[in-house]
Amino acid sequence: MQVLDNYVAGSPTAQNIVDIFDGEWSSRLPEHSGLSSRPGNAQLFSDSRMSWAQATLGDFRDARALELGPLEAGHTYFLHESGAREIIAVEANRRAFLKCLCVKEIFGLHRARFLLGDFLAYLDNSAEKFDVAFASGVLYHMTEPMRLLELLARCSDKLFVWTHYYDDRVICDSAVLSRRFSPVYSDRHHDFTYEYAIHSYAQALDWSGFCGGPREYSKWLSRDTILDFLRAHGFSRIDIAFDEPNHPNGPAFAICARR
Repeated sequence: MQVLDNYVAGSPTAQNIVDIFDGEWSSRLPEHSGLSSRPGNAQLFSDSRMSWAQATLGDFRDARALELGPLEAGHTYFLHESGAREIIAVEANRRAFLKCLCVKEIFGLHRARFLLGDFLAYLDNSAEKFDVAFASGVLYHMTEPMRLLELLARCSDKLFVWTHYYDDRVICDSAVLSRRFSPVYSDRHHDFTYEYAIHSYAQALDWSGFCGGPREYSKWLSRDTILDFLRAHGFSRIDIAFDEPNHPNGPAFAICARR
């Protein structure tokens, strides 16, 4: 690209903003906006998982919410539309962060604040408590997933987590998935024993819109590990939905956990 290619001709439009990242969008922007975000296949701006979370955890109106890994602010948009009083959204990927700012500008998300940096470091250095915390699509991208669960349990008594998880039977039966994973390992986090497998991103790192973890690999926890850890940390009310053991990208489920 030449330096002069950075200039936009014609009148300012919201589509001009979206087109800064043309070809890199994961999310489809709200239908009513009339905006085209390519390839934009994920329905994160009209996500039934978020509607379920609100019905299960309680109304988000006037809530102070923490969102980890907002990606392109689709769930931030939902929280803002639901009347959340304040949304703190922490994103480590620079280009994802800039897309969040674009969405904030286009849709006027004035009660949302986007922070650029590692949310583990943010939580480590913060004693803040939130009415509700969201970790959608981030746990399986972590190299320290148990540390993330511990920090989430510390910052809120209401959690929403959507994540892939490792199921040895399902993964090993898939020729596509099995080659991305190591054998199952067992380790300890403080006094808690957990199981995980190492996942390799491989060719996914070649896409300019990649928004996974910051390393070439991540650790996928087992389903039982996630649920047992939450129960061990006082989350006695756990609801599960969108449980998809045969999800094409690997087993996945959504959790609403409350103390």
